[in-house]
Parts: sequence; C-alpha cells; structure tokens
Amino acid sequence: MNMSDDDLSTSKDSNKHKVKKINSHLISRFIAGLLPNFTRFCAFVVAILLLFILIVLFIEAWDAIRINGWSFITSSTWDPVKGIYGALPAIFGTLLTSFLALLIAVPASFGAAIFLSEIAPSKVKNIASFIIEMIAAIPSVIIGLWGIRVLVPFMADFIQPWLSKILGFLPFFSGQPTGYGFLTSSVILAIMIIPIITSMSREVLRSVPNSQREAMLALGATKWETISRVVLPYGNSGLVGAIILGLGRALGETMAVAMVIGNSPNITFDLFSGGMTIATKIASEFGESGGQSRETLIELALVLFVIALLVNVIARLLVWRATKVKTEKG
Repeated sequence: MNMSDDDLSTSKDSNKHKVKKINSHLISRFIAGLLPNFTRFCAFVVAILLLFILIVLFIEAWDAIRINGWSFITSSTWDPVKGIYGALPAIFGTLLTSFLALLIAVPASFGAAIFLSEIAPSKVKNIASFIIEMIAAIPSVIIGLWGIRVLVPFMADFIQPWLSKILGFLPFFSGQPTGYGFLTSSVILAIMIIPIITSMSREVLRSVPNSQREAMLALGATKWETISRVVLPYGNSGLVGAIILGLGRALGETMAVAMVIGNSPNITFDLFSGGMTIATKIASEFGESGGQSRETLIELALVLFVIALLVNVIARLLVWRATKVKTEKG
C-alpha cells in the first residue's frame, strides 16, 4: 500500500521532532552532569585564589618578617634610616576608624533597610534604592575631595567645637578641633559603607517569607513587633554578612581616608587627633620605597589581610554560635 505525499511529509516532520527532542534531552543531561563539576571548580578557584594571595604576600614579606620579628606589630617607631619599623600606629588607626565607621553606619543602614523593605511605598522604595546604589558607585577619590572641601571645614567649625564643649571632659573629645583626624575619616568611611550595608540588608529582609509576617500579625502583633521579633531574627546571618562586607570596605579604603585622616603616627583615643591606617601608610610610601622598606610595607599588607580574615572568621563563628543556641532553645 503506497503512502500519499501528505503522509510522507507528516512522517518526516514527526521523525525530525523526535530527533530534536532526543538531542535536547541529551544536551540537558550533559549540562546537568557538567554543572556540579563546573560549580565545584569555581568554588575551588576562589579558595585557591585566596590562598595564592596569602602565599605571595608571605613570600614577598618573609625577609622583613624575619628581620622585624614580633616587635613589628608592637612598636610605634618607623625609621627606615635606622632600619626600625613599627606598625602599631597604622594597625591602631585601621581598627579605630573601622570600628567608629561601623558604629555610625550600622544603625543608619539597618534603619534605611527596614524602612525600604517593610514600610516605604513602592515609589519611594524605587527612588531611594536608586539613590543608594548611585552613592555606592561614587569613586572614593571624589568622596575624599568632597571630604576636604565640605566635611573637614564643617567638622572644624561646628561638630568638633560642639563635641568639645559638651563632651570635652572625655578623652575622646579633648583635642584641638582641626577638622582632620580619626573622627572625620570615620565619618567618610561610614558614608562609603552605608550604601553597601543598606543594599545587602534590604535584600536580606526582603527574602524573609511573607508567611512569617502574616503569622505574627495574625497573633495580634504590631508592625514593629513583627519586624523586631520575626523579620530581623530570621535574617540575622545575612545582616551580619552585610556588616562584614561593609567592614571589609572600611578596612581597606585608602584614598578618601588618606585625604582627611592627617597621616600622623599617633596612638591616641582623642578622635580629633590625626592618625593613619594600614592602607594609607602603604599607599603613601610604597611608590618611593625599596629594599627592606618595600618588604616591610608588604608585611604590613599581610597584616591587613590577616586582620580582615580574622574578622570574617570571628563574625561567622558568632553567627554560627547564635544560630546553634537559638536552635537548641527552640
């Protein structure tokens, strides 16, 4: 029995469809098998890159580590002529300015994130989110120039004299108001990390399931009770991650801080006093250094790397411990 032309055409189309379906299935299976290995490779590359940076810094700084010894992180004297190097002022300045920046930025960032994710109307959310993202994209050198032209005079004429008058009996505000120093550099850092912490915190809070909010509201809780007892605890690990991301930016920021901190090797809790950070020290001297001085600056970079690594590890351990305690109580 002969098949008509229409039957032959239908049969060919059916066979082509089956072949395409089989090929699509084979490709999907190939991708499904390849994807886990590819993602595993990407994670491995990130870990290797981190280890590679650490090894290179250690090798480059080994001679300085061997010569300087432990006194490098406990001494305050930096005298290349005599071959004496002490990193304590830079370490102190880095930790102090970063801590103060977080003290300023975290409440403001969390407040903004809660408002944008839980309270603000849609139009306000879109406009405010765009502005925050734009601030995060501003280069640090521009913020530094703004700091010199606007923030430093404002701090010298208004904020520092006011703090000195009201809280001058405290050692933190007993110095001479100049506009420069630890406090001003901390404000600059806070301005730079607020958009980062706010954006990440907003996304963390938005990821909390609405069923959690609705269940709390159904029990008669107010809006604030829902936020404080459900939304924030649910996203605590992500919020800590946002803080750590901001802290990483604060620890390594160079240009903007160098413009307003004063670059003085001081170890003091007087926030009006000038100081330095590890990043500003390296940036200001690395280009003109050589020999042991350059190796010592690389050692200083290694110290900054270790500080950032330790801060991340400690923060993660605290989150893990808090989560474990909460699970055990539950």
